[in-house]
Amino acid sequence: MTAVGFARLALALLAALGLAAGEAAAHGRSLSWSSWRLADDGATVRVRVPLLELTRLGVDPLRDPGAAGVVAERLAAEVRLARGGTPCEPVAAPRPGAAPEGQALFEWTLRCAASGPLAITSTFLLDDAPSHLHFARVETADGVVRERVLSEADPTWPLGEPDGPAGGDGAGAGTTFAGYLALGVEHIATGWDHLAFVLALLLLAGSLREVAALVTGFTIAHSVTLALAVLGVVRPEPAAVEALIGFSIALVAAENGWLLGGRGRAVPWTVTGGMLVLAALALAGIGAVPALALAGLALFSACHFGLLARVARPAPLRAAVAFAFGLIHGFGFAGILAELELPAGRLVPALVGFNVGVELGQLAIVALAWPALRALARVAGGRPHRAVAELGSAAVCGLGLFWFLTRTFG
Repeated sequence: MTAVGFARLALALLAALGLAAGEAAAHGRSLSWSSWRLADDGATVRVRVPLLELTRLGVDPLRDPGAAGVVAERLAAEVRLARGGTPCEPVAAPRPGAAPEGQALFEWTLRCAASGPLAITSTFLLDDAPSHLHFARVETADGVVRERVLSEADPTWPLGEPDGPAGGDGAGAGTTFAGYLALGVEHIATGWDHLAFVLALLLLAGSLREVAALVTGFTIAHSVTLALAVLGVVRPEPAAVEALIGFSIALVAAENGWLLGGRGRAVPWTVTGGMLVLAALALAGIGAVPALALAGLALFSACHFGLLARVARPAPLRAAVAFAFGLIHGFGFAGILAELELPAGRLVPALVGFNVGVELGQLAIVALAWPALRALARVAGGRPHRAVAELGSAAVCGLGLFWFLTRTFG
């Protein structure tokens, strides 16, 4: 397939995938957070929700002045505290508060008339997004902090007696190492952008050694930035990170087509020129990615394709690209943990467990895809494998480009 033919196929598949990918591109992982400060007679709760998530409720929080009332009503009904099995009642309706850009924050106070053990339940957004995750963070009257991930499968967190021991191995303990490991596996299994990137890398891998180099480079890189982001050393802009993840997918897939199509000039010029155009738009204040980052991507792309055009074996350079883009993907993985603001004693099990889960999920995908690709390469002179590589790369390129543009300008 020529570079021009690949580009046409990618654009056609982009149009076909646009509608199907729209929901995933617009919302990504569905998340919300709550922070609870317990008192003898109840609690004060603050809930943060991305504005984009609130559109699932059929409201536009940016244009509809009545949206806050609808959201407050849903929160009061679906983010609940109970004591002794009896619901604690709000003193007043949840009220909006100052929130980070792109998010909504509501705060209210609950009073518990009954006695007995406490329990937090969140069913918020589960009817609209069954995969929604709610991160609850609890601070007791004596300053002990715990956290737990609530989901459709496990929406209730039994806290135990308000004056009883916190943490430990009982029901009131926060999410365990095994829980974070499972969360990491689920995150990679449902993270379509990360899966698309891994698939794009595998499509042209020629040997198990090459696969090992690609996966190792990607793993080391995203583990480093995952740790840096969760520890608070680096906090990049989430919107820009998500857009750049889309670019990484599109670039690697376009590189596949370019290698299969004879290494012409059309793909490198299109990628480099497109990044320069977007950098010019960013200078005018358009888009979520800074102009300097886009200009850097243009330079990176030009240098990368220039080096690839001069080597007979592209595998080492592709491993280097997997490492480079793994740094960006690590920030995407980190978003799910960094927002929790975990206490120091909880960081290590959460970080290690989540990272191990991501790696296990990733290796499972490789173990499924790689043997299938090798089997195709061994039949009919490798023609089925080439067809899958061409079509798969075009599809992934279109999807990555769709994510990149919608996350940059959406």
